[in-house]
Amino acid sequence: MYAVICSGGKQYKVAEREIIKLEKLPAEINQIVEFPVMLVANKTDDKTDVKVGASALTGSLVRACVVEHGRGDKITIIKCRRRKHHRKQMGHRQHYTMVKITEIL
Repeated sequence: MYAVICSGGKQYKVAEREIIKLEKLPAEINQIVEFPVMLVANKTDDKTDVKVGASALTGSLVRACVVEHGRGDKITIIKCRRRKHHRKQMGHRQHYTMVKITEIL
């Protein structure tokens, strides 16, 4: 069973009992969150029951449990203007939320 969901402007192919890393969600740990199914859903193990398109997926959603919040690895940004003796160095750590997919409805 799998589905394609959208979260944080990105699309993810998810399956039941899978743990994925999403953009930061405003939810507490162990809280249940729901995502609408965007493109494709296959609710059985055979490949003949695939539903595609918005009209076939009305009311379909994915439930997930928030596992943890965190921050990713640090990246370094360096900006430099040539011949001006101007340099700027910055760092960034992106916030994320780990969720475990509990069921696909």
